[in-house]
This record gives sequence, structure tokens and C-alpha cells, in this order.
Amino acid sequence: MAIKIEMPKLSDTMEEGVIAKWNVQEGDTVSAGDIIAEVETDKATMDVEVFDDGTILKIIPGEGDAVPLGGLIAVIGDEGEDISDILDGAGNTDSSGSSESTEEKTEEKPEEKEEASTSDSSSDSDDGRVKASPLAKKIAEDKGINLSDVNGSGPDGRIIKKDVESYSPSGGLTKPAASSSSDSKPASKQTFESLESKEVKISQMRKVIARRLSESKFTNPHFYETIDIDMKAAFAARKTMNDANDVRISFNDIVVKACAVALTRHQDINSSWMDDVIMQHGDVNIAVAVAIDEGLMTPVINHADKKGLSQISAETRELAGLARDRKLQPDQMEGSTFTISNLGMFGIEEFTAIINPPNACILAVGAIRDVPVVENGEIVPGKRMKVTLSSDHRVVDGAKAAQFLNTVRNLIENPLSMLL
Repeated sequence: MAIKIEMPKLSDTMEEGVIAKWNVQEGDTVSAGDIIAEVETDKATMDVEVFDDGTILKIIPGEGDAVPLGGLIAVIGDEGEDISDILDGAGNTDSSGSSESTEEKTEEKPEEKEEASTSDSSSDSDDGRVKASPLAKKIAEDKGINLSDVNGSGPDGRIIKKDVESYSPSGGLTKPAASSSSDSKPASKQTFESLESKEVKISQMRKVIARRLSESKFTNPHFYETIDIDMKAAFAARKTMNDANDVRISFNDIVVKACAVALTRHQDINSSWMDDVIMQHGDVNIAVAVAIDEGLMTPVINHADKKGLSQISAETRELAGLARDRKLQPDQMEGSTFTISNLGMFGIEEFTAIINPPNACILAVGAIRDVPVVENGEIVPGKRMKVTLSSDHRVVDGAKAAQFLNTVRNLIENPLSMLL
């Protein structure tokens, strides 16, 4: 009997998956455990395997198509087996057996609808003059393009918006527009080359980032507190540790460790709003934001308070590498109780971050600055770093956030105290 292969739930927040790659074709024979497809989820690209032997009788979605959880993606069974009942029941194939998700559909864009609705009453007629929509005329006027040089792709050769936007003159100047007076000289407008406009497909990760951060920003009442930290002692401690160890300790590792220790002393910060209760977490699991092309990934360092700097450094480097290669597993991104986002390596001195739910707080770390400071009444060179804590006001009050930040500052300014 034929077996339906459905879109599995590959992460805790997954609602649909995109077929990134098919590793098989219709007619291929597969065995239990074979990887038949790679699916892009909101967090990573995951493998889909089969649990039975058989022949690939039908592949439903094409590469790049999105499929909801539980949606049919393939059918396996005995070669030549009739699967029409399965395909009919799925409701996503036409009479030829092809998937609707892979059919090319043409939809009129809003600007084309606008142009179509105004073209009859506002366009030039067929008396030898140029026919163009009002929107196309306006764009051509702004860009200094002579409409007589543009080929129209609209009804009856009418020039529409996309024709003007995609027009590229062969020379540096456009043809002069016709003048109403024989005495006046037509003016020429210089045109400039522009980068090509294009639509970029939204990845599953970007969709989920947009949804979750919008919910966080507009649901959680954020407030922000910033503190400036003297990094002179941290510089000296880092140099000593790196000279004595093979593992390279970064300043971000020091911040992670300081936050981990501080969270054990300020459990209100290590909490989550759960509607009916506030969950104060017993474990300290710190998520570290890693930038990739599609957005941000947040691998988690579990039990960070119980780990030394060298172990935190090694785990952070490994997880960041997996994140950039899109090879993180869901369990490596789940269970965080606090998040750190560091843009210091990009020269950003100070910023605010949106809380990563279900955390109550996120720390934004800026660049280390060389600045003059006053010590013992004298101006001397100093190294300072600003950090900003974003807090959910339903969970954390301003004074508690300030106390946590002061603890973090004291730990970083006295690195040996983190070892006590």
C-alpha cells in the first residue's frame, strides 16, 4: 500500500517548510533512513528521511515551494501502484497530476491595476501620439526620459510603469522633448544609471523573525537602560589568559560569563512572562545572536554559569560556525533564558535590541572605545564599552534592571571576581 510522506515538524516554532532541495526523482528506489529532501525551516535547513522502503511514485511540491505542517510532499510505494485516490484526497493536484504549488500563476500587480483603471480616460489616443499611463508619464518626467524612445508592453502598446523603470538609453542624453514654441530651444536632461530594482524572496527564517520580533516589540512593554563599563582590567585579564591557553578568549566570552554569574544573583532578570505566572528559571542558558545573510540565529550556551571562560569560548565558536553554515540543530537553539547581541565588531558604540521571546531581557553590547577618562583628577587614556539592557516591564522593574547592570559592570571591571 502506498505511503504518504508529509511535511514533518522540524522545529518547535515551525509552521511550514520550504523544499530547498530534492535528493530523489520520481521512479527512484529508496530505503528506510534515506534522506529524500532538504527543507528550509524558520531556524535551519533540515533533512527529511523516509522510514519505509519503496519507490518514489510522486513528488508534489517543487524546489522553492512552501508546504504547511502535515502537507503532502511525496508518495512512496510499489512501482506502478495506483495512487490516484491519495492525490485526489490531497486536493493539491490537477487532472494531469501536477501540483498546484508548482504551477506558475500570474497576478496583476497593484501599479498595473492602477494603470489599467486610468488608461482609458487619461492616456493619449491612437492619433499618432505616444500612449502611456499617467504613472508612467510621471516617472518618465522625473527621470528625464522621452517617452517616444520607450517601447510599451501594455494593451495596444501602451507604455506602463515597468517599461519606464526598465528603460536604458543607448546614449548619455535623452532626446529633447517637443517644444510648443518654435523660438525656444528644447532642454536636455541628463539621465543616470541606477541599480536594478528586484524583489527578494522572503526566507522562512526571515518570516519567523519578522513575526516573532513584531510580536515581541508590540506586545512586551520594552524599556532600556545603558551603563558604561571600564574595560582596562578586562584587557589585561584577557591578555594573561590568552598567553597561557590555546583557546582564544574574546571580550564577548567575558561578557557572557559576567552575565551568567550576574543572572544567578538576579533571578528576576533570568525570567519569562507566562501570562498567569512569571517563570524564574533555575538554569542559566544564554543565547548569543549570530548574524547570517537571512537574519539572526541564536545558538544557546546551556548552564553558562557553571562553565569556565575557555569552555564558553570553545562552545561559542563552534555554535557560531554551525550557525553560519546553517547546520545548527533545533535543540541547539532552544531553551534560552537570556540573550546577548554584540555589534561591537562592526564599530557600533551603542544600540537597543528587541527582546528574544520568551526571555524577559536582552543585552546589547557596543564597541570598546578609546576615550579620555579622569583618574585621580588627571585626564588619562581609557577604554570603555557601553551595554544596553532591554527589559520586559511586565517582569522587570527599572531598579532591578539597574542592579543587574551594576553587577555585570563590577564583574567585568574585576574579572577575578567571576572566578569566586
